[in-house]
Amino acid sequence: MSFEFAEIARNAAADRSISSDEVRALREAGWADGKMTHEEAEIVFATEHAIDNPTREWSDFFVEAIRNFVLNGTDPRGFASAEEAELLIGQIEADGRVCSMTELELLTTIIERAQNVPETLKSYVLGVLEREVLEGTGPTRCGGELSDTHVSQAECRIMRRVIFGQASDRPAAVSRREAEVMFRIKDAVAGKDNAPEFKRLFVQSVGNFLMGFAHGSAQVSRERMLELEAFVADNKVRVGHFMGRMAKEAPNAFGVVFGKKDEGASREEQVAAEAEVTSFEQDWLDQQIAESGDVDEYDQALLEFIAEETGEA
Repeated sequence: MSFEFAEIARNAAADRSISSDEVRALREAGWADGKMTHEEAEIVFATEHAIDNPTREWSDFFVEAIRNFVLNGTDPRGFASAEEAELLIGQIEADGRVCSMTELELLTTIIERAQNVPETLKSYVLGVLEREVLEGTGPTRCGGELSDTHVSQAECRIMRRVIFGQASDRPAAVSRREAEVMFRIKDAVAGKDNAPEFKRLFVQSVGNFLMGFAHGSAQVSRERMLELEAFVADNKVRVGHFMGRMAKEAPNAFGVVFGKKDEGASREEQVAAEAEVTSFEQDWLDQQIAESGDVDEYDQALLEFIAEETGEA
């Protein structure tokens, strides 16, 4: 880390503000080698905690810098390690609040762009999302405001990015945990002046959990990716010989591991099977609706969607 980087950050913290010129200077000093170090990340967070009103320039730099540290600081790129996730959570919790212009946007974009993140971070982000949608206020980096009285359009955009993010519980699909978050938010704001997008998001997300298809191999763990990269990088391994021997000696395993052979159900058949609401899922849905006390307009829209999709309308 350069002396200049630390000095700029120290001055900004003392002033409790940071100018566009200072942000530009931090970019030049902090990414001379294309990486953000652990020490630099801590300094960036300390500056964030000290600034009273973050500018758009600072917000952009903060999100980009810390995302780069968390997802590209260690191999494999695109994955957050347990240590990186721990540092991220600890730093965000340090001042007891989450800034929607910077820290909420940071968590959102990490879930949106990462290949995968530790379970601790997934749980933490969902908890922050629920809390901020229900209690948070202030401007968001993606435009609009957080509201503590209803679900705003900006909050709908953030929820969609997190729930359908690449590193969410089920990439491009919705997990039971995420669906239950949506029900709790819905129950808390039913009858309020919510953005029209919220009803659509509620129906789509819960409907996706009940009826959507999610590929089981959409994510790999960081540890598994490290193993795969090490295998490919090992020039002592005769890859061609290994592949040939594996295909000959264990053809079924070869097909499962490398996706060359699939004698099971077709993708269309898997999608059709997932679209059926099972008795377990129906019991879960009944319980979620019962907990709210009555069938509100959001529940009704969801039930109509399910009936239409299953041909029971």
